[in-house]
Amino acid sequence: MKQNEIKSLLNNFNIDAFQQDLIDWFESGQRDLPWRLDQDPYKVWVSEIMLQQTKVDTVIPYFNNFLEKFPTLQDLADAPEQEVLKAWEGLGYYSRARNLQNAVQEVVASYGGEVPDNPKDLGDLKGVGPYTKGAILSIAFGQPEPAVDGNVMRVLSRVLLVDQDIAKQSTRKLFEACIYDMIAKQNPSAFNQGLMELGALICTPKSPSCLLCPVQKTCRAFHEGVQDELPIKGKAKKQKTIQYATLVIENEQGEILIEQRPSKGLLANMWQFPMIPLASVDLEHAAAYIEQLFGIEIELREELLQVKHVFSHIIWEMKVFKAKAVSATTQAHERSEFVSVKQLTDYPFPVPHQKIRNTL
Repeated sequence: MKQNEIKSLLNNFNIDAFQQDLIDWFESGQRDLPWRLDQDPYKVWVSEIMLQQTKVDTVIPYFNNFLEKFPTLQDLADAPEQEVLKAWEGLGYYSRARNLQNAVQEVVASYGGEVPDNPKDLGDLKGVGPYTKGAILSIAFGQPEPAVDGNVMRVLSRVLLVDQDIAKQSTRKLFEACIYDMIAKQNPSAFNQGLMELGALICTPKSPSCLLCPVQKTCRAFHEGVQDELPIKGKAKKQKTIQYATLVIENEQGEILIEQRPSKGLLANMWQFPMIPLASVDLEHAAAYIEQLFGIEIELREELLQVKHVFSHIIWEMKVFKAKAVSATTQAHERSEFVSVKQLTDYPFPVPHQKIRNTL
């Protein structure tokens, strides 16, 4: 990062006024959120991981439930992965939960159960990227480190009048470098949280509430009248759509067949009803496919429902069918089992399969 680029951006910008106005606004009217009750590093860490790409109102009940089940870092480190995934069920982006537990286990093993308070050790933990690292260091430990997420980039794009693409890593690094000069050294926690809060409540993606903004007088975009044109963000890649036949297979005892997904990749180690990719296997060959994979002979019955689920990079379109297990020709594969309908709630299912489970 060229230092003269930072100097140019911050030239004639009143950093002191910006700091004061932002912190005064945040401390006088911040939202009452459960992870703000104290500055415990573990709670800050859990909340920041949950809040990634997830709305605050969605996170609150999950956070409270998660801390009730795993009140300490040691409790989370010792918990079975399936219990952690179950507590995360419905929150999405399940690799966050697995990475969090793996990192917590490393903290227990290597740091005596104390969250590291230096950028190098904290940043080396699995799932702790630059934003999470900066949030923990500033909020829990009072260190003047940048915590730049989407909200913060939007605010700074407008305040500093930056027309660079915020989808690019170089732009994020530019803002991180600016924060080092802009952050309130005496109160980095309120400064960083104030930026996040401002982006969430006032400096919103569309129709920002500029007349209510506490930093209006130092916002360059507002004075130029271009706040609605910023930030600049490149278009995301088009999502790929995949079609599946999903089968609710019932045996003579009324039990339902479920399978556990692979230990790596999308929705790793979550449970689901058997899925057949229709691009490679059509419905006519579904029974043969199931027999080959699970060692179970089935008869297809009626269609139950259709489920569409949008991930960040792909879209699942699922046609869900009931099927009857006629006979088991061989032992079903080791990552599958028949369970009662009541037992289905004991297993962590991703959202599209929760919708199927709820119909049963």
